Amino acid sequence: MTNSIIIGTLADNDIEMAERKGVGHPDSICDQITEQISIELCKYYLKEFGVIMHHNVDKALLIGGQSIPAYNGGKIIKPISLIIAGRATQQVNDKIIPVEEIAIETAKNWLQKNIRHLDVSKDILITSKIRPGSPDLVDLFNRFGKGEIPLANDTSFGAGYYPTTILENSIIKIEELLNSQDTKSRFPFIGEDIKVMGVKDHSGYYFTIAIAMIDKYITDLNDYISKIKQIKDFIHSNIPLPDTTIYINTADDYERESIYLTVTGTSAESGDDGQVGRGNRVNGLITPYRPMSMEATAGKNPVSHIGKIYNYFAMDLSKAIVENHFADEANVFIVSQIGKPIHEPQLIHIKLKNGGDKKRIEDLVKEKLNSLPGYWKRIIDMK
Repeated sequence: MTNSIIIGTLADNDIEMAERKGVGHPDSICDQITEQISIELCKYYLKEFGVIMHHNVDKALLIGGQSIPAYNGGKIIKPISLIIAGRATQQVNDKIIPVEEIAIETAKNWLQKNIRHLDVSKDILITSKIRPGSPDLVDLFNRFGKGEIPLANDTSFGAGYYPTTILENSIIKIEELLNSQDTKSRFPFIGEDIKVMGVKDHSGYYFTIAIAMIDKYITDLNDYISKIKQIKDFIHSNIPLPDTTIYINTADDYERESIYLTVTGTSAESGDDGQVGRGNRVNGLITPYRPMSMEATAGKNPVSHIGKIYNYFAMDLSKAIVENHFADEANVFIVSQIGKPIHEPQLIHIKLKNGGDKKRIEDLVKEKLNSLPGYWKRIIDMK
């Protein structure tokens, strides 16, 4: 595909682009760790008190370290720094809650499980700066503990759509394929930091993929080039789309021997920073051609934080509308008012393609809204 300028109309739907950041991308690391901390806090609160306490651990900053990659194995010379921040209930009556310990241990466990060549004992420094919440928001949240309907802790909106396109599905499949355990066993030189950008135009599908290659499995430049070709052939054989072009590590300059080598499999080891909310939306994609919220969902409490709940809800509702054959496509937009019951949004706007019976859709919406007070259970169970 050559660089081109395409001028169309707002009704055009044959040009498309979308992106997915893999599990080892610095932004994904921040998102996944803060979300897991929220889940672990929820489990602790439920076990100790029978209810989820106020918390929002939705802030994290990853500061990249420094490394010296080399054929057959390099080294880390300055560790990554991960700073976790937010608000959480740290004491109930005389009971002290080990919030900092839960946060740090959860982060370490996640990293050990997901970034296989990162030595958590020396390659990363983790700091927790989680503090108690403000009295007014804690009080707003605590009304749920008394059996009331959760009240929205923010004035915010959620957005979702369904179904996903061939391009979007392919982007997810490529990243999941490359980060699967089977693929890592077959191609151990593939790191976890993978980013897939997909573009569709009139001539076909184009995927630009950044893959952090692990240096200890690479003997020299020719070996690197050969392994890149193996990956490209592997993707083609598993993603059988017509008119597909795949690019891998397009910043490589073989003449200068400037290539994407890493020690740990993530660019975080050498200066690429990360932050919560800069990665994938709740459907695992970044989609500029589709409705989406820039709200960071990771780490927010799943009981009353609209910035999390309404984005999941909008995706689920749009999917339910299509799967119930009420429309071929659905976009859902939903907005809250702080302090109001979460199942009583200020507005729900649903845009349909080839929509059907409005009365049945309204009944479905009301049914789904009534399930919102218990929606947190699905999020904690990661379903």
